[in-house]
Amino acid sequence: MIDLIPAIDIINGSCVRLVEGDFARKTDYGHDPVEMARFFEKAGFKRLHVVDLDGARSGCPVHIPLLRNITKGSSLNFDFGGGVRDESQVEEILDAGAKQVSIGSIAVKDPEKVAGWIIKYGPEAFFLGADIKDDKIATNAWTETSKFSVNEFIAAWADKGINRFFCTDISRDGKLQGPAIELYTRIKKKFPKIYLVASGGVSRVSDIQVLEDAGIDAVIFGKAFYEGRITIDELIKWL
Repeated sequence: MIDLIPAIDIINGSCVRLVEGDFARKTDYGHDPVEMARFFEKAGFKRLHVVDLDGARSGCPVHIPLLRNITKGSSLNFDFGGGVRDESQVEEILDAGAKQVSIGSIAVKDPEKVAGWIIKYGPEAFFLGADIKDDKIATNAWTETSKFSVNEFIAAWADKGINRFFCTDISRDGKLQGPAIELYTRIKKKFPKIYLVASGGVSRVSDIQVLEDAGIDAVIFGKAFYEGRITIDELIKWL
C-alpha cells in the first residue's frame, strides 16, 4: 500500500503552494502550520513533509523555531528542509524534532560535505530531493539546473547508503495536472530497492491510485488537498 505524506510549505509562517517553484505564483492558504500538523495527525497520517520556502530562497533555514512548535508533542515523523547548507543546521533541525533532514542543492554542489554528514548522522537521517527539470537536477530553489541527470544523482547517493528519495517533476509541480507517472515508473525500474516518493502534480484521488498501481512507495501531496480536490474521507483507505 502506498504511503501518503501531506506537505506543509511555509512562507512568512503560513501554509502556501507555488507553481513550478515560482515565488511569484504563490497561493497563500492562510493556515497556521502548527494547526495543520495537528489536523493531519488527528486524521491518521504518520508522516509530514515540511518545506521552509523562505529558507530555500535565502539559502539558510528560517523556520527552525516554527519547526519546534510543529513537532512539540507530536507523534508524526517529520522531515524538514529548505536552504540547508552546513552541519550546524542539520543538528538544529534534528534537535528541533525532525526525523530526517531533506536536502537537494547541497548534495549537488558539495557532495563531499554531505557524505561527511551521512557518516556522522547515518543515512537514515536524510531525505534526498531529486528536483527534475528536463531530466536534470535543479538546485537553488529550482532557479538553476545542474549537469547531473536524475539517474546519476540517485545512483551516487544510493551507493552512499541513502535509500529514501523524493522526486519532483518541476514542470508539473503545483499545476494539478497529474503526477509524472512515466518518470517515476522509469526511476523505480532503474532503482527497485530505493524508497521512491513521488512529489508534484497530484490533483485527485485517482492519481494516487495510479501511483500505487505503478509500484511507487509513497506520494507527497499538498495543493489538491488545500483546494478541496481531495478530502480526508477519500484518503482513509490508505491510512
